[in-house]
Amino acid sequence: MEEQNKTIDRAELERLSHELTYRRYMMDRGKVSGLFKDIQVPEYIALYSIAQDSENASIYGERTYLQELSEKMQLSMRQTSKMVGDLRDRGFVTWSHDGNGKDGTYVTITENGKKRLEEQEMIVNKFYGRVIESFGKENLIHLLHQMKELETVMTREIEQMEEDGEMDD
Repeated sequence: MEEQNKTIDRAELERLSHELTYRRYMMDRGKVSGLFKDIQVPEYIALYSIAQDSENASIYGERTYLQELSEKMQLSMRQTSKMVGDLRDRGFVTWSHDGNGKDGTYVTITENGKKRLEEQEMIVNKFYGRVIESFGKENLIHLLHQMKELETVMTREIEQMEEDGEMDD
């Protein structure tokens, strides 16, 4: 990593850093979020994950444990609990616990949640179908692979900076 940085001068590093930050910002705030009417992107991802667990009948049956969802979405338990509570209040999931609750809480998707997820998937699939047709399937697969590699490197670097005390808590 250090060796690669030596080939990038300060001005180029600044431009690339800004461009990467800007692109992430634009993707996060972009018009894509307009595809989501009465559900937010993280809620859609959570519902999709819960539905997949239900469909695949994991070792836990149709359950998705809150801890697993939190880890998968890289959210704190507090953030995950709030989101799941909102989904529950809107009738998209049920939220239960094993025993006295010490063994963990879990969620399952309701029929209403499945219906809302299917409606949202139709909108998302229509949009991304057009994007893939225009951008190219192989290009997208390559880009997604590279994005995953970049995310892995970025996560590793953030963790290293935290260990070195270079980041605020």
